Amino acid sequence: MTPKAKTRSAAARFLDFFEGQGARRVETDILQPAKVLLDLYGEDIRARAYVTSDALRGEQMMRPDFTVPVVQMHMEHGAEPARYTYAGEVFRRQEEDISRPSEFMQVGYEVFDRENPAAADAEVFALIRQVLAPLGLRAATGDMGILMAAVRGLSTTDRRKAALLRHIWRPKRFRALLDRYTGKANPPETRVALLQAADALEGAGPFIGLRSKSEITARIDALREDAATPPISEAEAGILDDILNLREKSHNVLERLRDISVDLPAISGAVDMMDARLTALSVRGVDVQALDFEGSYGRTTLEYYDGFVFGFYAETRPDLPAVANGGRYDALTSVLGQGRSIPAVGGVIRPELVLELGGAA
Repeated sequence: MTPKAKTRSAAARFLDFFEGQGARRVETDILQPAKVLLDLYGEDIRARAYVTSDALRGEQMMRPDFTVPVVQMHMEHGAEPARYTYAGEVFRRQEEDISRPSEFMQVGYEVFDRENPAAADAEVFALIRQVLAPLGLRAATGDMGILMAAVRGLSTTDRRKAALLRHIWRPKRFRALLDRYTGKANPPETRVALLQAADALEGAGPFIGLRSKSEITARIDALREDAATPPISEAEAGILDDILNLREKSHNVLERLRDISVDLPAISGAVDMMDARLTALSVRGVDVQALDFEGSYGRTTLEYYDGFVFGFYAETRPDLPAVANGGRYDALTSVLGQGRSIPAVGGVIRPELVLELGGAA
């Protein structure tokens, strides 16, 4: 049996397992409309996806993952609640490490259920943990919802909070913005000169880009407004750092977050959700006393996770990526549902990694 055939056989066994848990098997097209992904993530997605052009359909992308097309399918045709499973290749460009595959198999399990999001989080995590149990993997967890709630609770302008939220999945850019907003980093000299000019466009030459003069002027006005905005306090920036630096067992993190919520009440709802999720995980037999939590976990994945995030790793093979990972993506259902939304959470397994570790034989 060829390696690809073995991977497909392993994927079929995972599909059978998830179908046995009540999921409906679905399929999606390999070619996806590029506009949807570009609207969601901006031009950054081009660096991670294979893009082609169709004379009638416009730009198309080879499927970088399954979640977006599955959400689209559910929002158009799905009943509630719903559970789906799927398997197939996804395609990711690799520009730094030639050893990483640009095409690999994923098997997924997605839950759309508004009744009890904490229980749905626990369900997805526990089922993937169960099917991978023979491998003895380490589970890592995090919660993007806590960090996002903390940013929304900052005492600063909506414009600054929106910028931080937009770059929350880009740690270096996020840090650069936070340092600038707290006054730790000075703005570039060219920007200072631009904002001090009486007429910033004087002598600018012809307009050759896509932006109009009014759009450029509006952007300059926004930069001037931001320059006049008081800095984010050291205390609030310190709270963000405290959250980002959390690396402990989940029950200890929960206690720490309860303390932090006294100073930043905006995170209280997200902390309550974490508390409910840990309870639901315990009901499903997960030892939450031994469950790792990382405040920064999930910040370098695709940009739709907005709550619970998790991954399973082989500690004896640190060279391998996550064998399985997933998370909650409530906001994505609202974007793709054109105003309709439903809480949703899912995860994927990479069967070729399971085989490499000696599982699914």
